[in-house]
Amino acid sequence: MDTFKQLGVSENLIKALEENKIINPTEIQKLVIPYLLKNNTDFIGQAQTGTGKTVAFGIPLLQRLNPKIQDIQVLVLSPTRELCQQIAKQIFKMTKFSEKIFAEAVYGGEKIDIQIARLQRPTQVVVATPGRLKDLLERKALDISKVKTLVLDEADEMLSMGFKDAIDEIIVQIHPESIKWLFTATISESLRRLTEKYMAPDVHRVSVSKLEVVNTKIEHQFFICENKVKFDYVLKFLESQGAARGIVFCRTRDDAQMVAKRLKAKEVSAEAIHGDLEQRDRDKVMRAFKNKKIQVLVATDISARGIDIEGLSYVVHYQLPDKIEYYTHRSGRTARAGKRGISIAFVNSEELLTIRLIEKNLKIKFLKI
Repeated sequence: MDTFKQLGVSENLIKALEENKIINPTEIQKLVIPYLLKNNTDFIGQAQTGTGKTVAFGIPLLQRLNPKIQDIQVLVLSPTRELCQQIAKQIFKMTKFSEKIFAEAVYGGEKIDIQIARLQRPTQVVVATPGRLKDLLERKALDISKVKTLVLDEADEMLSMGFKDAIDEIIVQIHPESIKWLFTATISESLRRLTEKYMAPDVHRVSVSKLEVVNTKIEHQFFICENKVKFDYVLKFLESQGAARGIVFCRTRDDAQMVAKRLKAKEVSAEAIHGDLEQRDRDKVMRAFKNKKIQVLVATDISARGIDIEGLSYVVHYQLPDKIEYYTHRSGRTARAGKRGISIAFVNSEELLTIRLIEKNLKIKFLKI
């Protein structure tokens, strides 16, 4: 099945996809869409970031919605403000030629009173970060008791960011017979326990091969150097990329600020993004990066959650991540929408063991530069 029509997608949705230059379904979309359109059951989809998961669950949820019912029918939980905004925007775009469906995104960093006011309007789809949704529920600002479909997007990231308790509190408030769709890049032990607690024992699972998604689209490289000269080699790599854009990952806020400061001193257009940044400053940096006014974004792992920008040519690991699964999230920021990309780690000789562990766990192969 190589077309959206063959997958069972309605003409109105296909028209909207084509207007947004989404013509051929990705592997995850081919596996997910027909199943979710035909079956009213729990579902787990495992695929890397950037493989088209939003369209994969967005089409079935929109096609199954009843536009005439004004209650909240679908709840999408997502780890970050940026991802919530992107999902809501994608849903809005997909409904252009369909009967009107109203989606609202709610997240931290925006005044809660503004979001409460918006939720007074008829809303059928709510896209939310768990923390902000919990706050809204405590204020009785919305009713999720009639939700028929709960989507947990980037579920592994939500748990790693400490949202387990909020997710627990949210799930008990939705209709007990609601179905749950979970999408994730990796399945940790804590995520496995969550699925066992809330999903059917025979939950249908679909997995897109890591080799197919990660290995063929992204070239994984490593370069050995001592810490004291690491910045110089990273600078040489960035210069070799010309006008190409990408992300440099650091482990801590201080390192991200230091690297960005040193890059700017070398006349590289760079800005840092990290957890301690005020929301308006974060938005300003992200806007500049999306608008191509910044060439290099220097980021920590948590701050980069939900960044979905097409056309990034590379990811630089100034330091390797604390957790192996974070490598998946980092490298997935490049090679999106079927394009190729480079994920390069600058390591000292003692970190070679970590490279081998990443290779073994993620079934990928690094090229020594």
